[in-house]
Amino acid sequence: MTAEPPTVRAWEALDGAQVQRWSEVLDAIAALLPGPHSRVVVDGPPPLAATVADRLVDTLHAVGQPCVRLTDTSPEADEDGWWVNGGARSTTVADGARWRSRPPHAPWHVVIWLRSHPVAPGEDGTDVVIDLHDPGWPVIRHVAPGLDPRQPWYVTESRAFFGIRAATWDSRFGDDTEAYGAAIAEAGLRPGHRVLDVGCGTGRALPALRAAVGAGGVVAGVDLTPQMLAVAADRARASCSALVLGDARRLPFAADSTDAIFAAGLVMHLPDLEAGLAELARVTRAGGRLIVFHPYGRAALAARHGRALTPDDPLDQRRFGPALVATGWRLDRYDDPPHRFLALATRAVGQVVAAAA
Repeated sequence: MTAEPPTVRAWEALDGAQVQRWSEVLDAIAALLPGPHSRVVVDGPPPLAATVADRLVDTLHAVGQPCVRLTDTSPEADEDGWWVNGGARSTTVADGARWRSRPPHAPWHVVIWLRSHPVAPGEDGTDVVIDLHDPGWPVIRHVAPGLDPRQPWYVTESRAFFGIRAATWDSRFGDDTEAYGAAIAEAGLRPGHRVLDVGCGTGRALPALRAAVGAGGVVAGVDLTPQMLAVAADRARASCSALVLGDARRLPFAADSTDAIFAAGLVMHLPDLEAGLAELARVTRAGGRLIVFHPYGRAALAARHGRALTPDDPLDQRRFGPALVATGWRLDRYDDPPHRFLALATRAVGQVVAAAA
């Protein structure tokens, strides 16, 4: 596949794995629709938006859901006739900015944006964002809180995103071992501590965590993606660390079972910021430590991805600080220079945090 959005002909050239990935994404979208009479519009690169809308209709037809497909040739003036003649009894699927701005009869239930460039104003106000930087390997990157998924969509999508990147992940950030070590050295870990590296990825933090807690401590790396854990295996063996396949939203550990959590690059991938922070608090003892780190500052990382910082960034202090307080943490330190991001928080004493639903 090329970097340009594929046309219908390019769609036919997808290989078996790519077709399966698209099928998973379309099935997930179908499961996210609020009901059998949903109104859905797909917006983004015109050649692909129409194709995705067509394939979504095929997916819905396959499960017996009647659909009305509105295209560029569908008359806007026939809204009343369209509604009487079947639209009210069917799922409506349209594509393009024209239909997005002029929905028939009533507002759209779901607006889907196909993200093919880092910065695109059309993404604002959408309900589902599909990342198409690789058009042959789509990944759902955002689902609006108002949609009620029948399953945790982010598990499949996170594995799809990180799995194919695992083998080359370390090359994305260069040699940042010293940056990891410096952040961990400032976190106040002590010999004998039990530490979880949640979202451990390729295990870059494991050696420094082991050095901080000593031979008597416990270090475990947790990640949702099997391919990442496979790459981390050598570092885990060298640092006498355990590796656990697990979801940061549903950690397989008892309440109050760890002294500290290290989270590098995790927070921006949580589908629900407060639910994720609450689960980290649940497994951390009172007085325990949360270390949130990234080897780039927020502005530098945004520039690297070709976008500007926005107030809805989960690590913006105006959002992150209150979310920590609401989920059982006290923010002690917040540093965001260009060369790294580091936030330190303490698990509040006397505050009970429930397990994730």
